[in-house]
Amino acid sequence: MSTVTHRVNALDWPTLHAETDAAGCAQSEQILTAEECGQIADMYEEVERFRSTVDMARHRFGSGQYRYFDYPLPEVVAELRAAFYPKLLPVARDWAVKLRQPSPWPDTLDEWLDLCHDAGQKRATPILLSYRANDWNALHRDLYGELVFPLQVVIGLDRPGVDHEGGEFMLVEQRPRAQSRGTVTTLRQGHALIFTTRDRPVRSTRGWSTGPVRHGVSTIRRGTRRTLGLVLHDAE
Repeated sequence: MSTVTHRVNALDWPTLHAETDAAGCAQSEQILTAEECGQIADMYEEVERFRSTVDMARHRFGSGQYRYFDYPLPEVVAELRAAFYPKLLPVARDWAVKLRQPSPWPDTLDEWLDLCHDAGQKRATPILLSYRANDWNALHRDLYGELVFPLQVVIGLDRPGVDHEGGEFMLVEQRPRAQSRGTVTTLRQGHALIFTTRDRPVRSTRGWSTGPVRHGVSTIRRGTRRTLGLVLHDAE
């Protein structure tokens, strides 16, 4: 078992599951060292590692840039993705039961990605995102086909308050017959934030209702903010 996988396994998963159930997101303890964060962030300049680069302003997604990794993924990215999947699987299956929805996710990430690929979703989705002063990311969902895993992960690669100011992670949940609820999180370096991909179960007077969720990033006021995004389904 790799060091990174061991760190993910050693997290306080009962607490993370409970916080994710309650708020739709939860931030872990540190799983990457500052040196490891720097090594991942430096990959951004190695263009051959990526299948595409997206200028957010051009597509009216906000302002900033991100790059999708191509297969084969860097070892640390592949390990992180594979380590998080089984830990988030119980929540995914529980949410599916509460919402009376299908639960198509097998026990391992490899099996799940095989299903994605068989359905035509063959492109890698892990992302490196890079923001500078005045950049931001509009509220959105990372949906790339019919097959969707209901949770994903983002890992901070820079130090808030040191390398950048602003750039808080935003999660907005549309509540049934009520005003939307927002959650704002300062993403710490080397820490993972687990959050809802599309929707989650919200308790209502009739049992459980679907709470649609979108996420984004507030305006970076100073410096550089880079993150690693781990989407757990592939793209068409």
